[in-house]
Amino acid sequence: MSTPGLGRLNTRPRRSRYRGRRARSVALVIGAVFLCLLLAAGGVAAYRVYGFLGKVANLSNPIQLIQRQVEPPAGSIAWKLKHGQRVNILALGYGGPENDAPWLTDSIMVVSIDPASGRILEASIPRDLYVRIDAWQDGRDYTEKLNAAFEVPHESRLFAPGPLKADFQGKDGAGRLSEATVGRITGITFDKYVAVDFKAFRDVVDALGGIEVHMDGPLDDCHYPDYHDGYVNHGVPIGWRCPPGAGIHFQAGDYVVNGEQALELARSRDATQAEQATDFGRAKRQQMILSAVKKKAASISAVTKAPQLMDALQANFVTDMDLTDIKALYDFAAKLPDSAIHHFAVTDEDLAVNFTGTRASCGPSGVYVLCPIDPTYRMWQTVFSHALVDTRTLGEQAPLQLVNASSSYDLQARATKVLRAFGFQLTDGVRHSATPRTVIYDYSGGKYPQTTAWLQDFFGGAQVEPATPPSPGVRSTFVPSPGEKTEGLVVVMGTDFYRHWSGIA
Repeated sequence: MSTPGLGRLNTRPRRSRYRGRRARSVALVIGAVFLCLLLAAGGVAAYRVYGFLGKVANLSNPIQLIQRQVEPPAGSIAWKLKHGQRVNILALGYGGPENDAPWLTDSIMVVSIDPASGRILEASIPRDLYVRIDAWQDGRDYTEKLNAAFEVPHESRLFAPGPLKADFQGKDGAGRLSEATVGRITGITFDKYVAVDFKAFRDVVDALGGIEVHMDGPLDDCHYPDYHDGYVNHGVPIGWRCPPGAGIHFQAGDYVVNGEQALELARSRDATQAEQATDFGRAKRQQMILSAVKKKAASISAVTKAPQLMDALQANFVTDMDLTDIKALYDFAAKLPDSAIHHFAVTDEDLAVNFTGTRASCGPSGVYVLCPIDPTYRMWQTVFSHALVDTRTLGEQAPLQLVNASSSYDLQARATKVLRAFGFQLTDGVRHSATPRTVIYDYSGGKYPQTTAWLQDFFGGAQVEPATPPSPGVRSTFVPSPGEKTEGLVVVMGTDFYRHWSGIA
């Protein structure tokens, strides 16, 4: 049985229900992992290092660590990476003690590591997604925004009565509930989780003496949150031009930023510049910052900062990984170029739609929420299972176009966005008269076999038909729609795929 409104028993103001009202945070997965290894080898007093590692890396026995280095336990992260098996980590960024709702996760990221191909997928899941949270022993399902899953074990009585399930109690209960909730919608089974608040982010950058960044273009944001339930420039509506001296501003170029400035770059969501206000723009800045942290932490001078770095992370960094796992992740990620990290972000332009003001299709009235287009999440699971495309398939560089031959008005745009994020080269899609089934038209004469096979699998066994461009003066039963390509591979998405996309049985 499902019970809507998980947070109804919570009488305090909940800024998480309104768009942009909560400070955003960033998951420091790569940076934090690197720093843990740096501290372990930095010549700091042994008792201090082991105290730190016991807190953040679950290390209680140094002898056990040595044993695990020789042969990591079967199924552990270190063992999987050694044997070429996929590793999935849930990375969470939460507000921390500086916020009125400290346990809400504003950054939710799936990190999927494929040692066989030497690539990493970083996929962002929207915090405002309205989902089922199955945490209580009474057997009922409660619904709330996804960012509440990490908060529930910390403050369960604010949400619903009764005890939590055993798996969601204790030190790692919040992380495990987040894993279970995100795993249910993506189809991913997580090995471990890591959670960090943005105070740790800021303090780490400051402890390192700042980091070097490069901005391709400017960033101006008049709607950036402050630490007092408001904004840096209160009263300036989203989308309005920033008056002189208001908000936050970064010019194009190279410079060194401190912790607060790095946090501003990573958190900004409502920039005046359209390219900076997108999920892609924000992900690009976050990747830049993580790379800069990793580079600065690798410098010899950073070893002298070990005590400050431990202080920055110890109180605000939580994970169920042990040091063997952390070291294995570092050894794998340290040798990868930035190009090996692939980004994907679920937004209201692909797998979800947003609602506010009126009653949402999946949430309460007057609340900003994101609702999945497919409430069964089967399409989400298809997307996540295909997100890391084989490099040989992408290497074919097949020209692609998606054609919408269903009752949906924007299926071609949404599906095109997904496939572009995967690395395919697509021209803009077009509409076509409705057809019942999806067909892949091959105008290449079989030039792109791996791409064709991938498309067949992604589109649920779609039929492939050899095709030739229509000739002038020659009658043909197939007439392309205006703007439809007659080269490369063209996928005409029929009603069958739309039903899968939207979760219609």
